[in-house]
Amino acid sequence: MTYQGVLTKMQTEMGNPIQYYLVFEDSFLSMNQLLDKEIEINFIGFQCLNCNKKKKIYRQGFCYDCFYSSPAVGDWIMRPELSTAHLGIADRDLDYEQKVQLQPHVVYLALASEVKVGVTRKTQVPTRWIDQGATQAIAIVEVPNRYLAGITEVALKEHYTDKTNWRKMLQSTGGIFDLIAEKAKVESLIPTEAQEYFYSQKNDLYELNYPVLNYPAKVASLNLDKTPSFQGKLIGIKGQYLIFENGTVFNVRGSEGYIVTIDV
Repeated sequence: MTYQGVLTKMQTEMGNPIQYYLVFEDSFLSMNQLLDKEIEINFIGFQCLNCNKKKKIYRQGFCYDCFYSSPAVGDWIMRPELSTAHLGIADRDLDYEQKVQLQPHVVYLALASEVKVGVTRKTQVPTRWIDQGATQAIAIVEVPNRYLAGITEVALKEHYTDKTNWRKMLQSTGGIFDLIAEKAKVESLIPTEAQEYFYSQKNDLYELNYPVLNYPAKVASLNLDKTPSFQGKLIGIKGQYLIFENGTVFNVRGSEGYIVTIDV
């Protein structure tokens, strides 16, 4: 059967294991049901997720023009400490930025390739951790805006990475690490403005289990620009990656805005 549509990041549902869905405009695929089956992916064009025009994707599913004009991809997205909506100062669109920035945000520690620090909106827990391929995660603070989360992350980046090594993440189960003990160490590192929001009495540890039949010894990334047609047996899904039997991995989120057909 053939499915066609514009790629967007896989939707997820917490479970044991996590459930993954690839959603198109008129159909969807339950990806867990495709494990241990052959699937074929064919790249047939582009469609910007913002303007919907058939223009080449530049970054994050956006065409060049939209990437540099849309408030959804301002610098404060990747660098929360640059947020200014709490001051009433616009970056690109103050109304949009107030809606996104002026809501509860969580700073967390997560174990993926190693222990990392990160920021997410509270509404994106645990989705954000799933998208990163974290096997464990714990919230450190819950603050009322993105700026406070950003400056907390900056302070903790002196002690933890804020990046995930995607190769290591895809090649292992993540191992065991005492994130509760690690959280206890960071209280004194949190900026004064965010100290009152520290989760001193709350140690909710999330454990995340992914639908992976086998972890590959080596991984090679599928690039649809260079390889517009690919066929392989799906053996796992972790983060936003499809893992195939031959070690090929496909970052679905990294190909947002690409129009594909998927044969199953």
